[in-house]
Amino acid sequence: MEIIKTVTEMQAYADQKRAEGRILGLVPTMGGLHEGHLSLVKLAKEEADHVTVTIFVNPTQFGPNEDYETYPRGLERDCRLLETIGGVSAVFAPDEASFYPGGADQQRVWVVCPEMSKYLCGKDRPGHFRGVLTVVLKLFAACKPHVSVFGLKDIQQYILLKRMIHDLSLNIRIVGGSIVREPSGLAFSSRNENLSSNERSQAQVLSKAVIAAADMIELGEKSLERLTALMMNTIQSASLAKLQYAEIVDANTLHPVEKLIPGARVIAAVAVYFGDVRLIDNAIADVPVE
Repeated sequence: MEIIKTVTEMQAYADQKRAEGRILGLVPTMGGLHEGHLSLVKLAKEEADHVTVTIFVNPTQFGPNEDYETYPRGLERDCRLLETIGGVSAVFAPDEASFYPGGADQQRVWVVCPEMSKYLCGKDRPGHFRGVLTVVLKLFAACKPHVSVFGLKDIQQYILLKRMIHDLSLNIRIVGGSIVREPSGLAFSSRNENLSSNERSQAQVLSKAVIAAADMIELGEKSLERLTALMMNTIQSASLAKLQYAEIVDANTLHPVEKLIPGARVIAAVAVYFGDVRLIDNAIADVPVE
């Protein structure tokens, strides 16, 4: 497994593998790898015959009062884990100086999608998706994949990336990997490492909230008020939880839905704080056709 540290080296490596006729798969991560990430690697191995995993904690997607400094890091551990599962040909782990010459504050060109970024997480994290879209485009330019795999836990990110690939005519296929959950139902997340044992136990309310709402939608519930109340009450049953949002949005546009239209696909989504740790979860539902 190659460990590559610079953009120039990564581009040359990708060019070589493309010249050899390899199908390049990419799994972008910020490290702190867990079972959710490993499921994405396994999916990438099904889609491509050469898989690169990126490990880069991107400063431009963190706000000034967010957890950039405390985000879990451990490159050696992550590489050992990838070696254990096998099938990863390269790890691209640039440092900030390599990826943002002159510093991240000198970045002058950004990828933005204002309309779709202003909902859900974008409301409370201004600039977050600008940082996400820009860094992923940088990763695409460095790693030159044919296919890239992203987890559906970060479903707003996935939908925005699909839009970026479409609108910028990028010749890259994007694949979404299903949410992987702990036995309690809590979605795997690198940030789970920063939860106390009590917070981790209570955090299962996220999955309970979104799955219950999605199930009710598919059983024919039409009242958005009842569905939203269900999610909010479920979250608020955890004494340590601080709800940021509980919403139902359109799965294509991310717009909050005003009515559940038969045949539509929607997303029940929540964001919750436990102390300083922010967690998200979602469940997709198809509104029954009458």
